[in-house]
Amino acid sequence: MGFPWQPVPESISAFILAGGQSRRMGQDKALVTLAGKPLIAHALSILREAGFSPTIAGARSNLSRFAPVVPDAKPDLGPLAGICAALESCSAGYAVFLPIDLPLLPPSLITYLIHHAQITSSPVTLLSISGVANTFPAVLDRSVLPTLKTELSAGRRGCLAAFHAAAQILGQPVSVVPVEFLAQSGHAAHPEGLPAGFWFLNVNTPGDLSRVERHFALQIA
Repeated sequence: MGFPWQPVPESISAFILAGGQSRRMGQDKALVTLAGKPLIAHALSILREAGFSPTIAGARSNLSRFAPVVPDAKPDLGPLAGICAALESCSAGYAVFLPIDLPLLPPSLITYLIHHAQITSSPVTLLSISGVANTFPAVLDRSVLPTLKTELSAGRRGCLAAFHAAAQILGQPVSVVPVEFLAQSGHAAHPEGLPAGFWFLNVNTPGDLSRVERHFALQIA
């Protein structure tokens, strides 16, 4: 089962968040190899297969050979700084943000998330799994930018809290879509049939990398 809609690329910008410190990995996660490709390539592939030409927001290494890069306005302040710089760089009404460390997300999940944001006019649209909202991927209306900048300037760097603050200022709730519903209804599916419970396995440590590598090996086999 699929879905008939496609996002309008002109109205949406797509960004990979790649400016993290990668302390637990011990090296820049963006360039860590998974199934023969660096993580940055996996993240870009997800957004490209969803129909976008992504930009990289922040970078610890030189990633310009992979895609255009928007540098963090304030380095070392975490992903919220990258989000603010990205939103300031674009003119689209919406922007989708995907972190570097979720290589198992299916492109159809991104497509539905954007569709939901557009039809509901939500300032912040997120996904939940097992009843818990995930900070990323996130679709943000560009109108959240002033509040996000205020939160960052005040030293409040948590993205999820900043998202809720922005939505509250705009008088609308954060919209959270359960991944389980999308998987069961067929609105989102992994191209290799990976169950939804594995889509949010992230890569923060060498152990995480080995675990996710095993899933890629099973797909190839």
